[in-house]
Amino acid sequence: MVAINTNVSATYSQNAMKTNARAMSTAMEQLSTGARVNAAKDDAAGLAIGQNMTSQIRGLNMAIRDLNDGINMMQTAEGAMIEQSNMLQRMRELAVQANNGTYSNTQRSYLSLEYEALASQIQKIATETKWNDQSLLVGTSGTLAGGTGTFTFQSGQASGQTISVTVSAMTGTGLGLDGGGISTVASSAGAIALIGSALEKINVQRAAIGAGINQMTYAVDNVTNISSNTTQSRSTIMDTDYAQASTQLAKTQIIQQAATAMLAQANQQAQGVLSLLK
Repeated sequence: MVAINTNVSATYSQNAMKTNARAMSTAMEQLSTGARVNAAKDDAAGLAIGQNMTSQIRGLNMAIRDLNDGINMMQTAEGAMIEQSNMLQRMRELAVQANNGTYSNTQRSYLSLEYEALASQIQKIATETKWNDQSLLVGTSGTLAGGTGTFTFQSGQASGQTISVTVSAMTGTGLGLDGGGISTVASSAGAIALIGSALEKINVQRAAIGAGINQMTYAVDNVTNISSNTTQSRSTIMDTDYAQASTQLAKTQIIQQAATAMLAQANQQAQGVLSLLK
């Protein structure tokens, strides 16, 4: 049937152009933003999965920063203990030297001056060693009385994924050096035993810190690997495949041109009615 009021062919062409225009707009948006999913309408499930992965990735990357900070913190604490160990070694030499019958008490007092100065410096290192304004070597309470301090570092993106390192007080009291001296033969002998015990405490603590640093280092490697693989998975879901999107754009542009030509042809069909009226 030939009609003028209803141009079905033109309606088909218009509908095809509208549908194709939406597809072309989506392809252009994907190519412009680099993201395959720009809104929930593009891929509702993909958007939800991608957002969950983004949350996980950002948490993992922050955990990597936290662990690296923790490593630096513990290295600072160990560096201070290295100096304390060096001073304790020197104090032990002085104590051994003073524990000798060839010296008078007056001469031992000269040795005691350096000994006491080193003991004072060990105390100062304990109280003055800080990282981000946090005291590292004075125990939990931040006092000089001793005790232990526990430092906890986030090692993953979820609650409860942590690594803890305990640091005992490396103060004079914590090391058992309070009240010792080398001004007499008897006190020198006692000082040798006290310093040996103090060195052992520092060695044990340094071993614990070293274990914590190694644990955090391997945790960083593992979290970095998880973050990288999760990022790759998110990219597969969320990022634009430029080969596919550019092919889709070329296709829709060609269809749009063809639909425009067919709409023009459909509009010309009504002109044939005039030949019937002549």
